Amino acid sequence: MAADAPAAPLGSIVLLSALDMPFLLPSQLEAGEPPEVRGAGRDDVRLLVTAGGSLTHTHFRRLADFLRPGDALVLNASATLPAAIEARSAGGDSFRLHVSTQLPGGLAIVEPRGATVFAGEKVTLAGSQGATLIGPYRASRRLWIAAFTGSLRHHLNRYGKPISYPYVRREWPIEAYQNVYSRVPGSAEMPSAGRPITSQMLAGLRARGIIIAFLTLHAGVASMEHDEPPCEEYYEVPADTAAKVAQARARGNSVIAVGTTVIRALESSIDPSGTLVASRGWTDLVIGAAHPVRFADGLLTGFHEPRSTHLAMLAAVAGSDEIRRAYGAAIDGGYLWHEFGDSHLILPAP
Repeated sequence: MAADAPAAPLGSIVLLSALDMPFLLPSQLEAGEPPEVRGAGRDDVRLLVTAGGSLTHTHFRRLADFLRPGDALVLNASATLPAAIEARSAGGDSFRLHVSTQLPGGLAIVEPRGATVFAGEKVTLAGSQGATLIGPYRASRRLWIAAFTGSLRHHLNRYGKPISYPYVRREWPIEAYQNVYSRVPGSAEMPSAGRPITSQMLAGLRARGIIIAFLTLHAGVASMEHDEPPCEEYYEVPADTAAKVAQARARGNSVIAVGTTVIRALESSIDPSGTLVASRGWTDLVIGAAHPVRFADGLLTGFHEPRSTHLAMLAAVAGSDEIRRAYGAAIDGGYLWHEFGDSHLILPAP
């Protein structure tokens, strides 16, 4: 393995449990713009590598140095939709509607942002398309089921904008929220773990014998946060990808998931005998203590928010103590959070 600067000392961070990891995230560590805006490439970000208790600070362009020939890198090919659209309530109040997950039959899981709504309310979207809020999604406090008239996908492509949050201080085009290998439109929020990966990097990884495989999982809006039931998400694991993962494991190589969405899709594609198979469908699987990770040995991801239950998935891969050390080092080291931020590579112990 490559060796870079030694890790910074552990910061003041407290891990109460795998599902409850509170910490103070300084606002200056919230990345509000893509690295390209600073005159850098999208791969010009930092990389913190966690491996069996050791921490290494390095640059993302050195990712290949931490992988072995024959390892499988699994990526999510889902592309991001402009899933935020202006809306007006029946009472005339304006708000932004986030379309999380498109369901069959003209239905969708949505999040009305900054609006008080009620079951049966009809709202008007930009471009005069209508929608009816049927009721809360699985007793959620913020997610609703809505019925739409006309083609929702077409309407979003015409009137929608990328979903963004207050730490992003200006609007960026949808291209800023796409991975270079994205092919299948469907995610409400960017599967951002792979954002720093460039086409040149993919070619270099293949040249070094790293196996590249793709699957699809359409990510919803912050689907496993706020202690709410998980949002259903559509996924597809092709037969070719299932075979590449199985072959890597049989050779004694590692399977590295690029993003928590990849782990969720892989774990949703395990048959009753424990075999990874090709499959497609809807999943509400939550990875954590009750469902440990079985088909990913490592994870390339970003840095997740305080109390995010994505942290439980990281703990399922590396252990809660390992994640506590890594996040303390990331905060002390000034790593950047969110979709435009730095990266975290979690590897099995050498």
